[in-house]
Amino acid sequence: MSAFKSSPAPASAPDLEILRDQVTIHPAGYFVDPQGAQDEPSERNLVEHMARFRQSPLDFLREVSLHVSGSGWRSYDDAIGQAIFYPGFTENMKAAVMSTPMLQRKIEELAERRLQVEEAKGILSKDDRAYFSKREQRKADIVNSVRQVTESMTGDMICKFESKRFIRGAYYLCTQLLTRAYHQGIHVSSAEVVRLRSVAAEAAKKKHSIIFLPCHRSHVDYVSLQLICYRLGIALPTVVAGDNLNFPVVGQFLQNAGAMWIRRSFGDDALYTTLVQSYIDTLLQNGFNFECFIEGGRSRTGKLLPPKFGILSFLLDSVLSGRVDDAIICPVSTQYDKVIETESYVSELLGQPKPKENLKDFLSASSVLSLKLGRVDVRFHEPWSLKSFIAEQQTRMDKIPQHGAEPRDRRSVETKIRLLRTLGYKVLSDINDVSVVMPTALVGTVLLTLRGRGVGKTEMVRRVDWLCDRVRAKGGRVAHFAGAPTGVVVDRALEVLGPGLVGKVEGLLEETFFAVDRFQLSFYRNMTIHLFISEALVSAAMYTRVKLGGGPDNQRISYASLYNQVSFLSQLFRGEFIFPTEGLAVNLEKTLRGLEADNVICISRNSSPGGSIDYVELSDAERQCGRENFDFYCFLIWPFIEASWLGAVSLMGLTPPLGQDQDVWCDMKQTQDKAQLLGKTLYHQGDLSYFEAVNKETLKNAYQRFEEEGIISTPKSKEARAAPTVKLAPEWTPRRDSTSGKIIPEGRLWDFTEMIAKSRREGKNRRDGATVSTRVLALADKLGEELLRTAAVSPSELLTSSDTSPPKRRRKEIQTKARL
Repeated sequence: MSAFKSSPAPASAPDLEILRDQVTIHPAGYFVDPQGAQDEPSERNLVEHMARFRQSPLDFLREVSLHVSGSGWRSYDDAIGQAIFYPGFTENMKAAVMSTPMLQRKIEELAERRLQVEEAKGILSKDDRAYFSKREQRKADIVNSVRQVTESMTGDMICKFESKRFIRGAYYLCTQLLTRAYHQGIHVSSAEVVRLRSVAAEAAKKKHSIIFLPCHRSHVDYVSLQLICYRLGIALPTVVAGDNLNFPVVGQFLQNAGAMWIRRSFGDDALYTTLVQSYIDTLLQNGFNFECFIEGGRSRTGKLLPPKFGILSFLLDSVLSGRVDDAIICPVSTQYDKVIETESYVSELLGQPKPKENLKDFLSASSVLSLKLGRVDVRFHEPWSLKSFIAEQQTRMDKIPQHGAEPRDRRSVETKIRLLRTLGYKVLSDINDVSVVMPTALVGTVLLTLRGRGVGKTEMVRRVDWLCDRVRAKGGRVAHFAGAPTGVVVDRALEVLGPGLVGKVEGLLEETFFAVDRFQLSFYRNMTIHLFISEALVSAAMYTRVKLGGGPDNQRISYASLYNQVSFLSQLFRGEFIFPTEGLAVNLEKTLRGLEADNVICISRNSSPGGSIDYVELSDAERQCGRENFDFYCFLIWPFIEASWLGAVSLMGLTPPLGQDQDVWCDMKQTQDKAQLLGKTLYHQGDLSYFEAVNKETLKNAYQRFEEEGIISTPKSKEARAAPTVKLAPEWTPRRDSTSGKIIPEGRLWDFTEMIAKSRREGKNRRDGATVSTRVLALADKLGEELLRTAAVSPSELLTSSDTSPPKRRRKEIQTKARL
């Protein structure tokens, strides 16, 4: 820590600025020019402060030699944690993994299974006098063969912390590349770093691992945390990485820097599954730090994805089984002013296939190094003990009364599943708690939550100030601005976003900006939505009355109606967002009190004891300011409401034609692709307000939600590579007119769709249900005709190859006023 240097700026919740080989404590997210006045913040051009060969060859060579020789902190000799980066590390790790009892038992078990198969086929005959000796010899051969395969898989999988000279050079190279793209550097909180180092030192004494669980928005996530750990003298973690990144040259580089390669899918490979568990056990038993992304893949939408439980299950099992004494969980938030991959994300979300990673694309991506993408902001939640978490949750579960005498094995499995889900969502909640809202997210959110074609500079600055206040009031964090005026911060955010995302109209009385690429900007808006999801749902529920117009009395909503609609929407989106855990009634009451305190709504209470709520309506102050705050919350949630409505409408098209077999299954991917096509058509015809509603990920989540509710059936095929199929559940299938053959707009699915539509944004083409029941339904029917015509799977095939049992419902189904 002696390499830190203090900035002359007064410290106030200081951050650490990591640039090249220096770590500077300073109070701001945007830099102050050291040659300029303190009250005149300006963006520092880091290229001028980097040793470039053409500009300063002697300085460049000096910096390279310092890293190669390991001068000072660069030696990485006294890192906090277990010993890594020494010759023979890989062989020692491979030997330790191969000797784990779990893996040895699995090899023996697989060899025994193979012997039983050979005996069944008559290859080994029990009538042979030399049966036992031949069996033992054959088993030894099989064990040896399986062990060789396992050793090969282990060598391909494990990270190879072999050379300190390599990691010094890798640190230097990655720092130079990263700070050329993110020219404002990597920022962390000094208080969080001091706490992390203290926790790491204590964990190292007890030989406990620190398990870093970051969110995942970019491939840069891999690099930033490794750079921070290296620079702060903490042992680098082993990072779980998909083998899709293990392509020539780059794959070897990453593996030597800490990457642990795993398959994207394990399938039914029991040996591979056991090998992964054995490797993780070995790492945690010996106190090596570990890192995996809680969301699995990168978020293409900007908000946190639901947790993936694969690797998390291995980690939980290591401690739950007692094979590992304890491990320290450290949730990590990584935020960016601008994410490098957003353009490719938009292409993928619009239905284009994801390109396979390769060296050519990696090298061609070097063009981003000349961009000014702002900064990377990494925050560490307070670490906590996994063992203590398990004990606390088990104590809670023991207090829950058991209904009936369930078998112990089943109860154990259900307990583990509950623990796993609680662990996953706690980590996501912790990540949200420490996430910093970046200036680009503030500007993107403001641009997408205002009515009209554009917004003036003065109004944008005012709304950014308002949004900053609201973020802090909700317990969120806003990036520090070094005392710079909000106008300067907005200018810098606009520069980072660039004219491809935000346009500027020239020649007007005031600088006026407009959203050029709303789809890509939605990525940055979604970085703030978790803070306001409760207010957004309440506002969307109130909008069912507000959009009716008329006087204030006509727009007020009864508490019962508000509760029903909020309940419906929160259940509809429970796979999309992380809600507070206190329960609907408590959360709704708390949200209403907050909106009332902010003078957004007015609550009418009766005279009964406790003053229960009768009605809720917009306050006079909110009406006088043009509903700007109420509209802000609605604009946040409307794209997701539109996506769910689009998904429900697309299901109407799966209604079988008259005279056709009702038991016809459609390919799931084709169905979702057609739903996207329907959405694009409706958007351009004016029946859909938001183009981001055709987002592939949001539509996929909507279909997942429909499956959980039993609206659609998706049989589970026994063939691993079989394409998933879908059909409407019989009780949700609409009827057709016996004469015209058109879909009749009634029934459970129609009522469900209308329940969603009640909270949709009003528009000239959406002022009554007649539009949906004619033009939109006709388009959905046309979509369904193409799908049903090419339906590839017959009922007989499904019955023989699939489990068509109904999906397991959640404890509480979506309820509407009609109890659909």
